Amino acid sequence: MAVRTEPFVLNMGPVHPSTHGVFRMRATLDGEVVVDIEPVFGYLHRGIEKLAEQRTYAGVIPLTDRLDYISSMSNNLAYCLAAEKLAGIKVPERAEYIRIIMSELQRVAALLIAVGAFLNDCGAYFTPFLYMFRERERIVDLFEMASGQRLTYNYMRVGGVSQDLPEEFMPALRKFMDMMPRFMDEYDQLLMQNEILLARTKGVGILSKEQAINCSTSGPVLRASGVKWDIRQADPYSIYDRFDFDIPTQTTGDCYDRYRQRVEETRQSLRIIRQAMEQLPSGPVRAEVPHLVRPPVGEAYAHIEAPKGELGFYLVSDNSIAPYRCHIRPPSLINLTALRDIVRGWKIADLIIIFGSIDITVGEIDR
Repeated sequence: MAVRTEPFVLNMGPVHPSTHGVFRMRATLDGEVVVDIEPVFGYLHRGIEKLAEQRTYAGVIPLTDRLDYISSMSNNLAYCLAAEKLAGIKVPERAEYIRIIMSELQRVAALLIAVGAFLNDCGAYFTPFLYMFRERERIVDLFEMASGQRLTYNYMRVGGVSQDLPEEFMPALRKFMDMMPRFMDEYDQLLMQNEILLARTKGVGILSKEQAINCSTSGPVLRASGVKWDIRQADPYSIYDRFDFDIPTQTTGDCYDRYRQRVEETRQSLRIIRQAMEQLPSGPVRAEVPHLVRPPVGEAYAHIEAPKGELGFYLVSDNSIAPYRCHIRPPSLINLTALRDIVRGWKIADLIIIFGSIDITVGEIDR
């Protein structure tokens, strides 16, 4: 006999530990089954886009650190590319290679956090997360050597980077690169065939290829659904066209595929870093740029393949020292558009896992 129940609304967040920040999910449930969900955000809104319009072009860079604060180096790069495109500034060769090394190290660090936090959501309490946080800390040590900071680096500049790599950086990077493949194999041994992980993630929260494209998702979420699209190859920026790397994809688009996609992308980032280390030239690390950049009247859009997907900056210049308009295209916000479709019909315990597999940072959603 079927039991008749009345739907009810459950608020998760905005401070629930599994909402990955100041984010709220307003879930309508029928018993334990998710009938509908309404994402609610805005609790962290800091008005970064409007603040950027009151600062000099160089003064905007620290604001970008506070977007996806797990990927600050990538945020720096995307903004600097847009400002350089607008002002017609050419970046020195050595600075380009340093930017690539930093961006791919940032990708590895961000993907480690994404996978570790996701496994924590799955119930693997803290052990996998601490394993991955251990390697992430080694990357943060490298960033501290170069920039003096461990979270918001403010390292890149319009025209290059703030300073050259210190003498001890490259030996420490080589040591990390020699160790990291072994750690990746260790993660696979621990997790790849783990029966609890398989039971909780296989076939759960499937995002089809068509849905992924229609929702404009990008990054690992899109490629886990089988779409081979990566801006580093589809629309190469900086010097990515000089490197040999693959674009891995998955087939099903479930939570397990999104986990595996991030692991495989980490391996490809290590390939790029090794090539950049071998090709790193000598020379200046910053172009001769005036302290107050004053681009000609016009507009520019630059986008990159950030760890979570397509991160873009749209800048409009009125020939003043501050952007007339600054708009950010954040991957976390766009990828969230798929959440409602892939959670309906699943249980409340699955909702946590599906949401965790999207991997968001609220700082770039609220901006």
